Amino acid sequence: MKRKLLTLGMALICVFSMTACSGEADTSANAESMYGITQDSAVSYADQVIGSIQTIVAQGMQDQYAADAVISTALDSWESAMEDIGEVQSMSGHTVSADEDGVTIDVHVDGSEHDAEIVITLDDELALSSITTNVEYSFGELMQNAALNTILGMGTVFVILILICLIIYCFNFIPKIQAAFSGKKSEPEEKRETAPAAAPAPVPAAPAPAAAQELMDDGELVAVIAAAIAASEGAPSPEGFVVRSIRRVPASRWKANQ
Repeated sequence: MKRKLLTLGMALICVFSMTACSGEADTSANAESMYGITQDSAVSYADQVIGSIQTIVAQGMQDQYAADAVISTALDSWESAMEDIGEVQSMSGHTVSADEDGVTIDVHVDGSEHDAEIVITLDDELALSSITTNVEYSFGELMQNAALNTILGMGTVFVILILICLIIYCFNFIPKIQAAFSGKKSEPEEKRETAPAAAPAPVPAAPAPAAAQELMDDGELVAVIAAAIAASEGAPSPEGFVVRSIRRVPASRWKANQ
């Protein structure tokens, strides 16, 4: 029974290996039949492109290729990936595939710290379309990066929420501050409004009656004067006397005559 299972396992392994080999042969055959590029020429072309990228980055000549969008993007991708790849030890595992859009060449890079895969894409006219360097991380590193990204994102969200809560809480003090400032400004006005009204100016009192003759009308005054004259002349009555005018004599003169 064990021998049968072992024989069946070996057969399955052979089938899978033959399928993989036939798949690689089919993709290479497709590239050759569709675009006339062989496996060896594709590998040689990929090695030349990668070597040129390494030389440009090593010599710091990236600025000279800033106008070329494809090369500039490829240089940036390679330069950022070198921090994780470390020192390039070897390049192997070239895979060539073709479809209606063009040819794709995958190159496996063995690095001192991480391995990487360089994907070179050619369009249907075999013109260079893109060059991308993808670093291969282990499952633990991927989970660690995912956890760090999650913590960073959630931390940023919580910090923003805390700031928003603090801002909303500060709104409670705004009316108090406004009331304090408005109270200081309106205090003199309130004092003016609540200040007791000034006492009205005293109305001058009416002058006291000076003499009895000032209260009398002209008729009474004339009668009194006429009676006094008649008495001084010895006449029995004031008839026959006519008072033409009356002039007031100052009191000082009157006292002097007395």
